[in-house]
Amino acid sequence: MADLVDDFLTGPAKQRVGWLPRGFSGTLRIDLRRNGRSEHWFIEFREGTMSVSRDGEREADCVVCADGPAFDQFVTGGNAPAAGLRNEVSYRGSPEVLIYFQRLLPGPHRRWAGRVETTTEAGSAAHGDVVSIMEGLTFLVSDENGDIDSATGDATGLYFLDTRFLSTWTLSVNSARLTPLSIDDLQYYEARFFLVPGEPTHYVNATVSVIRHRSTVAGIEEQITVLNHCADPVELTIRLDIGADFADIAERRRPPSHRKGRYQHAIGERTLRLRYERAAYNRETVITTTEPARIDSSGMTFAVPLDAQGCWSTQLRVTTEVRTPAGVDLAGGALRTVREVRAGMAEELDRWLAHAPRLNCDSEALSTAYRRSLIDLAALRLPSLWPGEKIPAAGLPWLVTLVGRQSILTSLQVLPFLPELAAATLRFLALYQGTKVNDFLEEEPGKIAHLLRRGELAAFEELPHSQYYGSADATPLFVILLDEYERWTGDTELVCRLELEARAALDWLDRCGDLTGDGYLWYQRPHAGSEPDNQCWKESTYAVAYADGRLPGWPRATCELQGYAYDAKMRGARLARTVWGDPVYADRLERQATDLRKRFNRDFWLPDRGYYALAREPDGALVDALASNLGHLLWSGIVDPDRAGSLVDHLMGPELFSGWGIRTLAAGQSRFNPLGEHVGAVWPHDNAITAEGMRRYGFTNEAGTVVRSIFDTLPYLEGRLPEAFAGHDRKLTRYPVRFGTSGGPQGWSSGALMLLLRTLLGLQPHDDHLVVKAAIPAGLGNVALLDVTGRWGTADAIGRPT
Repeated sequence: MADLVDDFLTGPAKQRVGWLPRGFSGTLRIDLRRNGRSEHWFIEFREGTMSVSRDGEREADCVVCADGPAFDQFVTGGNAPAAGLRNEVSYRGSPEVLIYFQRLLPGPHRRWAGRVETTTEAGSAAHGDVVSIMEGLTFLVSDENGDIDSATGDATGLYFLDTRFLSTWTLSVNSARLTPLSIDDLQYYEARFFLVPGEPTHYVNATVSVIRHRSTVAGIEEQITVLNHCADPVELTIRLDIGADFADIAERRRPPSHRKGRYQHAIGERTLRLRYERAAYNRETVITTTEPARIDSSGMTFAVPLDAQGCWSTQLRVTTEVRTPAGVDLAGGALRTVREVRAGMAEELDRWLAHAPRLNCDSEALSTAYRRSLIDLAALRLPSLWPGEKIPAAGLPWLVTLVGRQSILTSLQVLPFLPELAAATLRFLALYQGTKVNDFLEEEPGKIAHLLRRGELAAFEELPHSQYYGSADATPLFVILLDEYERWTGDTELVCRLELEARAALDWLDRCGDLTGDGYLWYQRPHAGSEPDNQCWKESTYAVAYADGRLPGWPRATCELQGYAYDAKMRGARLARTVWGDPVYADRLERQATDLRKRFNRDFWLPDRGYYALAREPDGALVDALASNLGHLLWSGIVDPDRAGSLVDHLMGPELFSGWGIRTLAAGQSRFNPLGEHVGAVWPHDNAITAEGMRRYGFTNEAGTVVRSIFDTLPYLEGRLPEAFAGHDRKLTRYPVRFGTSGGPQGWSSGALMLLLRTLLGLQPHDDHLVVKAAIPAGLGNVALLDVTGRWGTADAIGRPT
């Protein structure tokens, strides 16, 4: 009813205006349809105030359109982001104004009574012989011959907005599938396949060959070229099988019959349309060809006569469409910022590479990996809500989206190299910061978002991913990144603009994060059963366990979370004193941090083991497993200096250090598995954080050993650090063993290489100067970073073996 909206806008909404950032101004018009009539509200935000009128004529920065009953649900506690994904609400204009308005909406009137068990099949990981290309939120994963075939159960497909728009894309010549001869991975957005029909033989004497050249510039374009190498003409039948299951990326292995929507297709001249609808939610794949074809609902057939030594080619275009009920293409309209269509991508990549510091070193493998990491980070950039800004996605293929923890840590790792990623990440996460209590989304006031998804399961609230807040570490890491960004860049303007969000994040640590009232940061088991049990970076079920394998109860306070909380409070105090001009608040944060450090070193220490407990239970029981989390404690600075040496000894001991890096869990623990991602594997980002922590406490040689061990893997990994590799002992394998779930590229793995370089060179900002204290291990040769940009302008960092 109109009264519901009116009562909300003139009452509760105005009471929550304090959640809007300092200096925010903008206008919003709400157009509602109710019983054949139109209702209009005009809202003006100006410097912390909000005025409301019933003016439907004035233009606004953002215009929201919805049916009245749907909008009534939002002002009484409904999930507005999910409703937007379902097309129950549409908007035009500034997304920033819309998202800030959503901060004013109330949360659910009641809390969830228990754990909601929802499940999806994870599916197989993208591993083995797959080829990926991507740009923005569009990415395509195929096998080595360029085909997509979901019937084989693998993870190939064309994905956009967390939806698979192509699940079948297989090419055959005279009914024979193709065999790859060679693949050119031209750029992250472009690949070329050289193929022959039929099964491979010892000697390839093919009379026909095929070239597939595809790119992800503004959708997918693929040119298929067929060459006749015979002295006689041939008649060929070229078949392209096409299918789209429109699976949510979280359930890509569920068969189409299990989905709740309706499939349609339409055939036009040289065009095939495949469509999926569920209520107002819709997705459509449009395939066009430049050459005549016989088109049916499952593909295109080309009759191709080829002269002797002749050539035939067609250009295929695949577009992904998302439309409102009125027919407006959101992918090109309201979502234009996530589907930038631009020419000159090669030139843009060149500018990106030229902008980063130049690495001069004696190691060819390191030089190759550095360039590869820069290119991978370029590939993983997602459009933000502000023109020209990009945020780092977590990784290909299943996390081509913002993941709070990964995006923050990636930005931290690359700050000396690509500081603009940190600024964009901070602004984006601040915009989506929690403002209310919603147990399904794990949202709380001040909490930083963990995951944003745009697929069907998020839209219909079968998964809590429309704006999910299920991590305990992203919130303190947000404050850490904000402070570190200012230390490197001197950008106090952004720090001032985000003061409200930083204070809210720090308040969350005490008001919501301290679940037991003992001053520690805890997390509870998620309400949605589909989500990982643990809300720290080691998310998997058995990652937090006792040495004998027992699982602790709930809630849990892992040790590194306390380090992050300590570091966030210390950094928040620095910002309060030097930027925000609030020494009283700074003193309070420092007292809290000092007290936390004192209590942590008393309550988490295992004197008979010589290291800190992995976690603490509410009754004070200490989870005694030996794990790599100790390295994060060194990085945070919470460790008493007289205990740091004992931690380093454990980290470098044979139980944790494999020779290729530090394992996530020590050999000898009951749950140890060298192929277990969080219970024995080696993660480059984990090692980079640990090495930097070792340098913080003066263990320069040990830090160099860790850096060198990761760098030693580079010749075996084709220049790209995977997310993780097996924790086998180096003496056993003689090379690092990759395993399927590691995927690639991954943002925090690419960033890890840069943090490792920073650690080697001892780079630290100090006022308006760059401090360089290089410590290069023997065998690495000279290492120099030229044109490191920061608040000092540019500077060079040069290191020679010691």
